[in-house]
Amino acid sequence: MGDFRAVRPGTDLTRHARELRRVHDAVLAGDRPPHRPRALVERSWSRVLGLGLDPARANARDPVPFDEVERLRRESPLALVADDLLRLADGFLLVITGADGVILWRAGPSGLLRRADGLGFAEGADWTEAAVGTNAIGTALVEAAPVQLFSAEHFEQAQHAWYCTAHPVHDPRTGDLLGIVDVSGPALTLHPAIEALVETGVRLAEAQLWRHHADRLDRLRRSAAHVVATVHGPLLIVDEQGWVAAASGVAARDRIGAPREGAALGVPGMGLCLPERLPEGWLVRPAGPQATIRAVLDLRAAPVLEVRAEAEPWRTPLTRRHAEILSLLDACGPAGLTAAQLSRFLYGDAEHVVTVRAEVSRLRRAIGALVATNPYRLATGVVLSTVRD
Repeated sequence: MGDFRAVRPGTDLTRHARELRRVHDAVLAGDRPPHRPRALVERSWSRVLGLGLDPARANARDPVPFDEVERLRRESPLALVADDLLRLADGFLLVITGADGVILWRAGPSGLLRRADGLGFAEGADWTEAAVGTNAIGTALVEAAPVQLFSAEHFEQAQHAWYCTAHPVHDPRTGDLLGIVDVSGPALTLHPAIEALVETGVRLAEAQLWRHHADRLDRLRRSAAHVVATVHGPLLIVDEQGWVAAASGVAARDRIGAPREGAALGVPGMGLCLPERLPEGWLVRPAGPQATIRAVLDLRAAPVLEVRAEAEPWRTPLTRRHAEILSLLDACGPAGLTAAQLSRFLYGDAEHVVTVRAEVSRLRRAIGALVATNPYRLATGVVLSTVRD
């Protein structure tokens, strides 16, 4: 854990809190402190002072309305494990935030909840460093690591009466940050076991998220078994995010791009595919050399691309630059263009190769695999027409 633990076992908490207040006041006044704060605290104070926050008052929490909190809860992957995590609150306050530091769930003794209300430590509040200064939640977000703070290690004086122990929760499939679990309470009640409690709770939550993921894919696999048995040729059965539940005739993969209605999708080993909606997921199979995907680039106003395949037409707005790239690739035909050649067309020289690659990458994220690479060209089977004034 490195710099994680705020207090060593056996520390006199009252005396340590007084020492930290002297350090806090000296550093923030620009004076020489009796000793330096912990490295992570020093880093955080430096960031917060640079933002111009005031330690002597409660900085803006900017709470979102409760109906927005409810929406964020519904959309959060942590909704699957929130109830189990909240059951860990026993004698202290436990909160769960989203990846943006907004508090979504909270549980604890009524007395602590009232004290937290007075601090603005409630559902909907923004608890990032930029909003409320150095605190375990916000600092854990910045440090991308567990953080424990005690008393005057917090930036705001109003938070000095608290300890906070925060631990990030990650998506076990991708490693993406999902939110923060934080346990807080009166500073002088900090117990060494809190650290292990929070870490264990987070590990169990991540394991439970993995089980939910595996169960969803298993349900999808069972519901699509008849499709796998009756459809000829290579195929994948995937969920809404592109996680693969079943494969036939192609090497199994963990994940492909997220399917969208009518949008072509490039899959290694399968080429250009047109996802087909299933009751609980998607069937992904090659479009085939005989399949034609007709796309219309409408330049009569702000650029819009309409893709027409077997499904209903699919439309997406494009930037002027992306529309220009599509037009160039269409004009150059199957031979396509290298990044250097495309740079000369767009910028008049070959010095913008990195920029070109980034632009094409963004274009492919917007329209799927209609654009092939190495060299850049329209994918086989794509026919583009342009409508101008």
